[in-house]
Amino acid sequence: MQRRWRVYLVQCSDNSYYCGVTTDMDRRLKEHNCGKGARYTKSRAPVKLVAQSQPMEKGKALSLEARIKKSRRENKLEQVRDLGWQV
Repeated sequence: MQRRWRVYLVQCSDNSYYCGVTTDMDRRLKEHNCGKGARYTKSRAPVKLVAQSQPMEKGKALSLEARIKKSRRENKLEQVRDLGWQV
């Protein structure tokens, strides 16, 4: 059985955004908030989930994550809303 991946956007304690991918949203949020997630969020915890995609294949999730990460901060929320994510 192939795992289904989600792209997610979290807001950090300094009001910046971090975009990532995961197969287990609850586990990943706990990792970010315990300092074991991404290096970027380690010093910006706690984080809160802002939006997440529907499940998709890994390649598609990684491409979408890269596209969102490249966008400017003020465009990230608009972009995920346009994608129809759960916000």
